[in-house]
Amino acid sequence: MNKTEQSRIAFDQQADTYDSDFHGKHARELYPFMLELMIQLPVRDVLDLGCGTCALMKQLYDEDCGRRFTGIDLSEGMLHIGTQVMKERATLLLGDAANLPFADASFDLVYCNDSFHHYPDPCRVLQEVVRVLRYGGYFVIGDCTQGTVSRMLMNLFFHFQKEGDVHMYSEKEIRMLLQKQLHDVHVQKVNERSLIAWGVK
Repeated sequence: MNKTEQSRIAFDQQADTYDSDFHGKHARELYPFMLELMIQLPVRDVLDLGCGTCALMKQLYDEDCGRRFTGIDLSEGMLHIGTQVMKERATLLLGDAANLPFADASFDLVYCNDSFHHYPDPCRVLQEVVRVLRYGGYFVIGDCTQGTVSRMLMNLFFHFQKEGDVHMYSEKEIRMLLQKQLHDVHVQKVNERSLIAWGVK
């Protein structure tokens, strides 16, 4: 079973309690940092990559309901919850971040909260993000990180665990990856376990 399928199964199992239990704890810790950055961006069409239960999307919508929201996730269970959260205020689709079902230049902002470390082919995902972004559009990532030794141990552990985690990135790794496709790249460690990163097409 590949990592994408592992992720799908794990998130289907976690969906009903993700917004309150330890599985979603790290994602929730990132929300304030992601919101603080994204509410300032002059954007209209927004894509949540790995939208999960849409908890962060709902908070962003509440800050500016004039934006148009789209979410994509590989977990039907997560999307079921997300549909209840967003009701008719967003378009939610089942799909893979490495093969986005959107036309070129569809969005002003694509963001990804606590799911980038699940992607087996991050370069392919980044190519797809850049394809669907308009020129001048933003890509924002919130994700887990740790110190060098802890991160190396976690990445070794990821090879053997069955929840679909692929790679925990350092600040340098995220910066180098984004700089291949984007400019004005910033990476900021927001606490001992978390970073946010963003760049412009």
